[in-house]
Amino acid sequence: MNNDNNQPDEGEVILIDKPLTWTSFDVANKLKRACKFRKIGHAGTLDPLATGLLILCTGKKTKQIDTFQAQEKEYTGTLVLGKTTPSIDLETGFDAEFPTAHISPEILENARLKFIGHIEQIPPVYSALRIDGERLYKKARRGEEVEIKKRNVEISLFEIDAARFPEVDFRIICSKGTYIRSIVRDFGLAAGSGAYMSALCRTRIGAFELKNAWNLTDFIQQKRLELKLEVNE
Repeated sequence: MNNDNNQPDEGEVILIDKPLTWTSFDVANKLKRACKFRKIGHAGTLDPLATGLLILCTGKKTKQIDTFQAQEKEYTGTLVLGKTTPSIDLETGFDAEFPTAHISPEILENARLKFIGHIEQIPPVYSALRIDGERLYKKARRGEEVEIKKRNVEISLFEIDAARFPEVDFRIICSKGTYIRSIVRDFGLAAGSGAYMSALCRTRIGAFELKNAWNLTDFIQQKRLELKLEVNE
């Protein structure tokens, strides 16, 4: 990074392990202020209740954001059968309960197979998708009903582990634009029940892996040391 306004900012690609409850914008905004980046953007939104890999680009590297966004993603997480929430995660309270006693390993496997390959899905109403210039979650919080178009996505891997049933741990590798909460919602329906997501972590984007990501606080401290700024400012 170059703070000399007379010199071009070549930029950098930063890998951050997004903290729980932070929005992706929160992370970008925090880095911009704390590390004096003139220009910064992230390459793919993570929900506030998700953790894991967030790619951020600064300066001229922001031109690569679209390239990173288009790459394959990998997630691990946990869904819970038998209850639903409007947001399909724990951002909102439970709104319905469903039976789970009938769900056998065969039913789970048949449900899983429905989500392999090219599938259609409807994004969650609580999402950052824009409709008529406004984020969907804002409309949802006002109780507005909107028509959401289906989208085509590709799921190349969907593994499940129901050893803690009705909690089901999963691993998914998918294309750009895939909503994991939509898979959770639809998986619950396919199992003849309902489901919500209790945890989600993005572990990979293309060749970038979570194991190489910075803790947000550690990155800021390191960068401020490089810039000779007060670390705890």
